Amino acid sequence: MIFWIASYPKSGNTWLRALLSSYYYSENGYFDQELLRKIDQFPQKRYFSKFNYDQGIVTDTSRLWIKAQEQINSDKKIRFFKTHNIFGSINNFNFTDEKNSIGCIYVVRDPRNVITSLKNHYEMDDNQAFQFMTSKKKYIYDLHKFEKDGYSDFQFISSWETNFDSWKNQNKIPVKIIRYEDLLDQTYSVFNDIISFINQTIKSKENNNKSKIKNAVSSTSFSKLKDKEQKEGFIEAPDSKTGDTKIPFFNLGPKNDWKTILNDDLINKLNKVFKKKLEELSYELNS
Repeated sequence: MIFWIASYPKSGNTWLRALLSSYYYSENGYFDQELLRKIDQFPQKRYFSKFNYDQGIVTDTSRLWIKAQEQINSDKKIRFFKTHNIFGSINNFNFTDEKNSIGCIYVVRDPRNVITSLKNHYEMDDNQAFQFMTSKKKYIYDLHKFEKDGYSDFQFISSWETNFDSWKNQNKIPVKIIRYEDLLDQTYSVFNDIISFINQTIKSKENNNKSKIKNAVSSTSFSKLKDKEQKEGFIEAPDSKTGDTKIPFFNLGPKNDWKTILNDDLINKLNKVFKKKLEELSYELNS
């Protein structure tokens, strides 16, 4: 069964995966970036290798989402998977279901800080990033992979608000909503709660390992992850649009403050379009 680590892009998913992979897949809880491979992304090309799909159509693997998950789950083991996909469907093909999924941690982040990270990650200007975040029909894929071998890493992410609501409002599997800001401010406490939720969901009787939690938290601080990337590179750093350089993955982190980075026009537009969700999530509205 799949336990999802879900989020809208640039919301802290990779950081949570670093914490979880350190806790569950290391002996002592200390992070190594190779551990991230233990929590794979879905969709991913290797999970469709046994199926036929049209390599000329970016979205064609969506009709195989459930079949690929059934194949993953054939050994009845519990696995973590990262996704940015909505909990929903495209072209009447569901992303997942209760037969293949057991639970989810969903990381949500203030959209006004998400947008600054999106601009860096996808090399976009203000208007492009705003359209990206508000389009209910938005999907993402890897153009370089698609042109090279006909597989696109296609994910239907919809808008920031729709993505969040799709996981929060579904009633198929238990989901724990985590604010990125709370994870940042109270990392040990929030991560400890996450481990407790996972153990409860998968019906594990193991007690939380406080030492491993402490080590995972200390070894995955933003400063340490950024330093590691500068010294060693980062396995998930994206290619630039030209394809000849890597874009730094760990960019601003705690210094990502929309109040000092965004212009008033963009702040007002984001406040207006996401007002209800900002209030629901207790994010301040005034700049």
